Formats: sequence, structure tokens, C-alpha cells
Amino acid sequence: MTGPAAIEVRDVTKEFVVRRRVGRVRRERVVVRAVDSLSLSVRPGEMVGYIGPNGAGKSTLIKILTGILLPTAGTVRVAGLDPQRHRVATARRVGVVFGQRSQLWWDLPLADSFDLLRSVYRVPAARHRANLDAFVDLLDLGPFLGTPVRQLSLGQRMRGEITAALLHDPAVVYLDEPTIGLDVVSKARVREFLARVNTERGVTVVLTTHDLDDVERLCSRLVVVDRGRLVYDGTVEDVKARYAPDRTLVVDLEPGAPPPPGAVRSDGPRHWIPFRRDETTAAAIVATLAGLRDLTVEEPGIEEVVRRMYRDEARR
Repeated sequence: MTGPAAIEVRDVTKEFVVRRRVGRVRRERVVVRAVDSLSLSVRPGEMVGYIGPNGAGKSTLIKILTGILLPTAGTVRVAGLDPQRHRVATARRVGVVFGQRSQLWWDLPLADSFDLLRSVYRVPAARHRANLDAFVDLLDLGPFLGTPVRQLSLGQRMRGEITAALLHDPAVVYLDEPTIGLDVVSKARVREFLARVNTERGVTVVLTTHDLDDVERLCSRLVVVDRGRLVYDGTVEDVKARYAPDRTLVVDLEPGAPPPPGAVRSDGPRHWIPFRRDETTAAAIVATLAGLRDLTVEEPGIEEVVRRMYRDEARR
């Protein structure tokens, strides 16, 4: 994509003042820096995985991007707007799904919530109907449009929340744990929907999640923050190469064949041989040709890769 960035963050810092007890009576004033001189740019149409350990500053930055919080220092632009100075205009250009907050009316049928949101965002009736019909079909919302929100299952409600965040055609969408607690079927449906919206409509998506399978399946780019600082910004493949340079060759040999050289684990005719990512798979296979029946290459999971990243950052 070309043109101005969908999200532009430049040297943003956010500080909070807290008071901590010192002794029995006295309290001292302490400044806590939740975001620390962070810079980030997201192009239109990108889908970015945005992760970090608890307390890393993820939610604080999202609140700055939506205009809820004012940064202590630095500049922010979302869809070309300053979220703090143009809160109403920004709200019409972004969609938000926060796991702990609902934009649906608890006692109303789901369809009524969607109608109310059309009025809130002043969406033309024809456009609202076209979007709603498309989303109802893609997310299979039809059977429970008449059900009060409080009676929906978690998976049904989350699909409703995602629809509510997209009905007004936002340029940027922030999703906080959109698949948390969902069953396998609901999770797959939500992932497929997000991929289609991103690809077909060019919506910029910032995905915050602890389910790293979401990141691996949906996002080509990964942004990691820790202690308010940007510690990684690159592709999922590059982070694997940097923090998990090893892969594992799994070979099945004919019964009675000797274990291949370099095997670190064996279970009957199956053997596991580690090798570095920069080695060719063929080089690792050479020693196993005698009696070879089958082979696969195991990649380290994204969760293990990120765990190593957090561990390295903690050591620093």
C-alpha cells in the first residue's frame, strides 16, 4: 500500500503519577512510565500482531491511539487525524473491540444494537444494510439476530462485537483478544472473517492477543513491546530466525536400522535430529538415507519463540 501511514506514532511517552505508602503514614509521589519514547508506523491495509507481557504498555498505547488518553510527549496520527484533538472524527474512522468492554446493548436483541450503532455513527441506511448483510453471512449471525445480547454465548457475542466495530466502514480496527475463550469452530470463523475483511476491504488491523496462533495465522508483521519500549518490529519469519535458529528433522527409519548421527531423541523407528535454520534440510538428511521411510521438518512454535524473546529481554 502507498500513501500516508494509517497509524503514525512518533516518540510517544506516557507517564502516570502514583502514590506509594512509605512507612505507616507517609506517601511518596512516584512517576511511572507506561510508554517510553515509542515510535511506530503502520501502513494502510496492514494486519499487525501487537503483543507483549502483562504490564508492557500495550493497552496504554491503544488508549492513546483511540484518543482516550493524552500522551505526555510525542505525536500520534491515526487515519491522518490527531486522536486527542479530533476525538469525534477519529471515532468515525476507527473500530474497537475491547475484551472487557461491550458496545452492544445488554438487554436488547443483537439486531437492535446494530440499528442503534447506525444512528450513532450516522451510516447511510443502504450502506449499513449492505455491510450488515455481508457480515451476517460471513459470521453466521442470522440465527441469533433476535436474541438479547445477555443470552448469547461468548462466541456469538464476540462475533457480534466484531460486526459492531466494522459496520461503519472504519479505516483502522483495534482488536483486543478477539478469540479469547472461543471454541475451535468460532475461532476459525472469526479468523477467516478478519482475513477477508483485511484483504477485500483493505481495513488496517491491529491485533492484540495472547493467543499467538492468531498472530501466526493472520499477521505477517509482529510488533512486541516490553516495559513501554518497542523491542521487536518485523516479520513473523524473521523473529523465528532471530530467536529460534534451530529446526528439527523428524525421520522414520525401517525397523532395525541404526539411529542416525546427531539424533537427540528416539522413539522406536522415529528419530529427532536438530539442525540450524541456515543449514539446508538436504544436508541433515544425508546421514539418514539408509532405511529412510518418511521425514518431516518441525518448526518451533511462535509461542516458544516469543517466550525466548521475553526471557532475553528480562536478562537485559
